[in-house]
Amino acid sequence: MNSPQATQLTLSSDCIDDDGRFRTRYTGRGEDVSPELRLQGLDARAKTLAVTLEDLTHPLFGTMAHWVAWNIPAGELIPEAIPPGRISPGTGIVQGIAYGLHRYRGPKPPRGTTHTYRFTVYALDTVLRLSDRSRLPGLKRAIAGHVLQQAELTGTCESRLRPRRPGA
Repeated sequence: MNSPQATQLTLSSDCIDDDGRFRTRYTGRGEDVSPELRLQGLDARAKTLAVTLEDLTHPLFGTMAHWVAWNIPAGELIPEAIPPGRISPGTGIVQGIAYGLHRYRGPKPPRGTTHTYRFTVYALDTVLRLSDRSRLPGLKRAIAGHVLQQAELTGTCESRLRPRRPGA
């Protein structure tokens, strides 16, 4: 972080229930819409926000980016259901390449498994000049030296095995 005086940023969302699990609406087994993310303690110097969603327990890659978005107008709310697309008209929100290609892709672990996912929101002191073809590593390089604050929110998603058919 750039400033040792920065207040602590906190992140909350109704997309994760009281037991720490993703609500189905925000997963690949539901409506797969990006959730509303609420921030408290946002530094007044923040010009934009960036957000990522990562699967922290991917069996092949260790971690896997599901969503990368930046140039979100700084404020205490990231709206629900950001539409797919490289740049959202009217807002300037840019969505890069992750498991979701220029869109949010919520949790959808293989059946019979539970994965852990983390949202990270970065409060930035700049508007990023970054290609919409960028991925998580490119975003992290671009924000280096511009992060005023960051906050995380972690939840799990369990995909249950399909019930057996009678006689199977």
